[in-house]
Amino acid sequence: MVNNAATVGRSGVHDFILLRASAVILALYTIFLAGFFVVTPEVTYDVWRDFFSCMSVKVFTLLAILALVAHAWIGVWQVLSDYIKPALFRGLLQFIFSITLLGYLAAGFIIVWGV
Repeated sequence: MVNNAATVGRSGVHDFILLRASAVILALYTIFLAGFFVVTPEVTYDVWRDFFSCMSVKVFTLLAILALVAHAWIGVWQVLSDYIKPALFRGLLQFIFSITLLGYLAAGFIIVWGV
């Protein structure tokens, strides 16, 4: 069996399952939000605030944010490993995308929980 330094601890099957699971979560969240807009006659700030004050909506939103970050990270890793051959440049881009995704994750937590 060949060990590749780029795939240590990773599995194609693991990435495949994680991508599909995160896509399902994101699809369900999209349907959930679309349903909210369909059944709510007028969306005002107060209605939106009350909707997001519900604990289950907060948890589902955070789950969707985590799914989005996981989905984006695997996608970025696959694209960069396929198309960017110089290891130093690929590593730099992966670092930049990692910091950006962590920033999005932190911002999502702060926005949802109002910390």
